Amino acid sequence: MKKPVKVGIGGLLAVLAVLALVVLGRTWATPGQAVVAAAGGYVPLRLDEAAAVRRFAGAVRLPTVSTGDAPPSSRDLDAFHAYLARQFPRVHGELRVEQAGHGALLFTWKGRDPSMAPIILMAHQDTVPVDPDTRGRWSRDPWSGAVADGVVWGRGALDDKASLVSILEAAEQLLQQGFQPRRTLYFAFGSDEERGGQDGAAAIVNLLRQRGVHAQMVLDEGGAYTNGLMPGVAGDLAMVGIAEKGYVSVRLTVQAAGGHSSQPPPQSAIGILGQAMVRLEANQMPPRLVPTTTAMLDALAPLLPFPARMAVRNRWLLGSVLTGRLSRTPAGNAMVRTTTAETTFNAGVKDNVLPTVATATVNFRILPGDSVAGVLHHVREAVADPRVTIEPGSERNEPSPASPIDGEGLKLVRQTIRQVAPGVPVVPYLVTAATDASHYVPVSTEQLRFVPYHLTPATIGRFHGIDEGIPVGDYLDCVRFAAQFMRNAAG
Repeated sequence: MKKPVKVGIGGLLAVLAVLALVVLGRTWATPGQAVVAAAGGYVPLRLDEAAAVRRFAGAVRLPTVSTGDAPPSSRDLDAFHAYLARQFPRVHGELRVEQAGHGALLFTWKGRDPSMAPIILMAHQDTVPVDPDTRGRWSRDPWSGAVADGVVWGRGALDDKASLVSILEAAEQLLQQGFQPRRTLYFAFGSDEERGGQDGAAAIVNLLRQRGVHAQMVLDEGGAYTNGLMPGVAGDLAMVGIAEKGYVSVRLTVQAAGGHSSQPPPQSAIGILGQAMVRLEANQMPPRLVPTTTAMLDALAPLLPFPARMAVRNRWLLGSVLTGRLSRTPAGNAMVRTTTAETTFNAGVKDNVLPTVATATVNFRILPGDSVAGVLHHVREAVADPRVTIEPGSERNEPSPASPIDGEGLKLVRQTIRQVAPGVPVVPYLVTAATDASHYVPVSTEQLRFVPYHLTPATIGRFHGIDEGIPVGDYLDCVRFAAQFMRNAAG
């Protein structure tokens, strides 16, 4: 038998020294700044800015609300369509305009070269409701479309009418200037994105599939310029979504005998269900780094402080440290795990009556590599109580595939950003919410997500929140970006 090898203190120090050199060397060898010079070929769009803002504000004034029970009414969608037709007559006169499903719109701008794969610019017409209990807390009426203090105010201004109207505004101006695309452009405007897109985006996709259309890319909402949202990074970042998480809502139900509150059992339906909810919060799905998140971290690495850069560049050694740090904030946590959000809890009818049924809903946003089936297995394992019935909701979606970081679509988006916003780093990332883009996987090679408005810690809460609005300058940037992207993609 061989004697065990003894490693002296000197050998251990040597190993640690080599390890330190490797870690520091990889950190120092981080590729250069992600900031790039401006790209040529940019001609700012000639635009009557005041008139463009008025057209946009008018669209915000028209309610097109999706609720939990229904998409926007046909009457509201018809009024919105009629308004768009009046404001953008060239688009409606020269492009083919069709409806699909429940009021979804598909515009076809025929290109000169049918051999080129088309490109689809996307947005959605519907908005979330305004909670009546918060209406008095809005500084301006949420349906006013008021233009004040340099902002267009109103529900849907950010999500997602700025994107939709800016695409039509850009196309109207390009048509006026004689632009004709080389490749076919589609404008696809869903009508029920806030409810999952089944009657809007899915209907457009079915229509395109029937016609054998396969686009090079789609460009939807889901990314933006951010500032102050990435700890340790100063200045604007152009965050471009190259994939998005899936989702499923799980319904938990407890049935009980009920009865008078004067003689309660050891546990009521509320107690049983409450215990299940506590277990779910205490037993989250495990964190991990997925390729989309590592692509984001690699793009950010040159901009990070040295300690954070060291962790990013040495994930092979410090990956658990990195995921631990990211897990400490809601935004970072969403990047590294399938999240658990307990969103509704309902039970009881009177203070002296034991409830016969208690229900709760838990919304999961699913990390790529996880699945709806995996989430349901996790819930059953974590709850571990046969008294609790566990069922998935009808609205569910698996995580989307990731678009390539070297694909034609991202190159076009990157080129356009370099032209309209020189010096701003472009960062691919994982969209943690849901968009209509995921429906388009069967009819497109790449699905990207970016709208050029600016989000900060002070403004990001306007999405689905009180005082939703978009700065006038941001809206005009959306128009100019859309026009330049069309030129780059189809000029």
